[in-house]
Amino acid sequence: MNRSAAAPLPGKARLIAAALVSAAAVVALTGCAGVEYREDICSSGEYPVLSVGGTGSACVPDKQEPPAGFVRYPEGKVPQQVDDKWDVYWNTHTLDKDGNIIDAPDAG
Repeated sequence: MNRSAAAPLPGKARLIAAALVSAAAVVALTGCAGVEYREDICSSGEYPVLSVGGTGSACVPDKQEPPAGFVRYPEGKVPQQVDDKWDVYWNTHTLDKDGNIIDAPDAG
């Protein structure tokens, strides 16, 4: 028996084909459900810096010092991704001119 492309599949093959189509539809509709995209604070080759006395930040090339009015974040408290623990923390805290962590003046 020579089967053409339009011939119906036997029962078991039809069931497998339906399952594969359903699985593909679920993946297409949900994208990468469960895999959360997190945006990096800085691009590769840069590090984040914090404005002294405020909550502003910037990214500086790895081999450069922070510009005037900015400092490196304290070790272990550097935000890596948008809305991570330290990114959220530094929205309400800052460093004073002596490097002490203080409440941000505009964190009202």
